[in-house]
Amino acid sequence: MTNEIIQPAGWAPARGYANGVLARDGILYVGGQIGWDADQVFRSQDFVGQTERALRNILAIVEAAGGGAGDIVRLTWFVTDKREYLARQGEVGAAYRRVMGRHFPAMTMVVVAGLVEDEALVEIEATAVIGGPAR
Repeated sequence: MTNEIIQPAGWAPARGYANGVLARDGILYVGGQIGWDADQVFRSQDFVGQTERALRNILAIVEAAGGGAGDIVRLTWFVTDKREYLARQGEVGAAYRRVMGRHFPAMTMVVVAGLVEDEALVEIEATAVIGGPAR
């Protein structure tokens, strides 16, 4: 068995990267997801809107690999504006729960000067374990 590229059905092709890679050991590596949709179009210029879209993108990749929100073990957030994140934590939390429910994996947040896509305000990468042993 080789590693498998994970690309949700109907998404515009990733160019020069993979949205997800499912390793032979069941670990799914989700590349940084930003606030654009399946057509790679930003529908929101708002921090919370982009955060929710990025989380929905992550969940779509995890589901395409056969998992769900509860399989996500790590999220790394990259934000361009620490003050906005802090001021809107309640809204971010509500958006998070709409997508991920009350599943809270290990998380790290990093403040960055910018992201590759100029319109992006947040980028989130994830690691999930798909089909792991039952406890």
